[in-house]
Amino acid sequence: MTEWDDQRHEMVARQIAGRGVSDERVLEAMREVPRHLFVGRGMEQSAYSDHALPIGEGQTISQPYMVAVMTEALSLTGAEKVLEIGTGSGYQTAVLAGLADRVFSVERIEPLARRARELIDELGIHNVSVRVGDGTIGWKEFEPYDRIIVTAGSPEVPQSLLEQLADPGILVIPVGPASIQQLTIIDKRDGVVAERRAGGCTFVPLLGREGWGPEREGIY
Repeated sequence: MTEWDDQRHEMVARQIAGRGVSDERVLEAMREVPRHLFVGRGMEQSAYSDHALPIGEGQTISQPYMVAVMTEALSLTGAEKVLEIGTGSGYQTAVLAGLADRVFSVERIEPLARRARELIDELGIHNVSVRVGDGTIGWKEFEPYDRIIVTAGSPEVPQSLLEQLADPGILVIPVGPASIQQLTIIDKRDGVVAERRAGGCTFVPLLGREGWGPEREGIY
């Protein structure tokens, strides 16, 4: 194994499995995806550390543990169609691609979407589609989605995403004020929407029509 492989396996053992994530498919996906390729330039040596890192454009790549927790909460079997809101660096996208049938990812910031798409292509990942747009309103063209994951903090759950979630389906999203959110897991089944909280977290704000829009600027 290379030095990067060693660091990746150590990351999974200590930061992820060691903290309670037990889905072996998630653990294996995170052993495989080369996180150091997705971080900002000059940050490669910190790629496998236990914290978020800047990726430019005022955005971050999430802490590895949080990526694992959110991915595990999706309960992926390999057959699902997944909508990701907030492509960012493309790291979470690549992890999802190894665990689902298809991934549709929406990114608000064009340079990030372009870089993520290029890197995903370079890695030979072929089951991902990326578009630039307002993620708070989802991607109606390919609805419904078996799973939806949002990688930015929202003041509430966007109604458009609930409507695009399949039944049965699972949506994972950080909800709350900009300073700290609650990781929220929504389970839609037989027309009933159940919600539970999975702990505190802090993400960049989800900007858009059904997120932190102009009318909420003073709040965050």
